[in-house]
This record gives sequence, C-alpha cells and structure tokens, in this order.
Amino acid sequence: MEITNAIGRRKAAVARVFVREGKGNIVINKRGIDSYFPSGILQYIVKQPLAKLDVVEKYDIQVNLNGGGFKGQAEALRLAIARALVKINPEDKPALKSEGFMTRDPREVERKKPGRPKARKRFQFSKR
Repeated sequence: MEITNAIGRRKAAVARVFVREGKGNIVINKRGIDSYFPSGILQYIVKQPLAKLDVVEKYDIQVNLNGGGFKGQAEALRLAIARALVKINPEDKPALKSEGFMTRDPREVERKKPGRPKARKRFQFSKR
C-alpha cells in the first residue's frame, strides 16, 4: 500500500497530506472532516479535486493542518490534495490545472506600518 504525501499553503495555513488507497475517509488533525469543517461549503472546497477526478471514494486522506483561519486551511488542503493526486497519476494534471486547483494563491496579508492604524489606512486628517 503506497502512501503519497504533499504540502499545500494558503495565507498562513499549512496542510500536509498523506494519501493512500481506501474508502474515502478524510481525517484532519485526528478528527473527521465533518467535525473539523462543520460548514458544507468548506467541505466542498476540500473535496473539489477529488470530485473533479471522480475518486472521492477511492482514497483515504490523513491531514496535518496548522496556522491560518478555516477558509485558508480549507484552500491549503485543496492544493495539497491536488498535488498528491498529480503525484499518484501525472495524467490528471491538466484537468486539475484548468480548474485552478494546482495554483498556489500568492496573496498574503500586508504588514502593518508604524504610525498608522492598519497597513494602508491613515488616521483622520485634520486641517485645524
């Protein structure tokens, strides 16, 4: 039984996945996907690459997730799963790439600048 691993990142979230043949179980930080991501939308985001290739019931996925918020974690996990599926079968890459699942979203939070309330916001200007 071959185990394939991959890593995905999004904002501050990092997802390490270990994919093996199985029945379609997804375990995130020793919890089921239903308890880790109660929102159906986030579960859908995570399963998008599997659904695209029709392999939802074919692989068991073990995940270590840390950092970021729930949306960033879900998207990091989606990228990691897509990368692992391409390692398993390289012919799947064009299908996943056309959906945008193989692209690392490079947007990060801009740092806060000194003397300002946020990264770009300024304090209110008063002429007098």
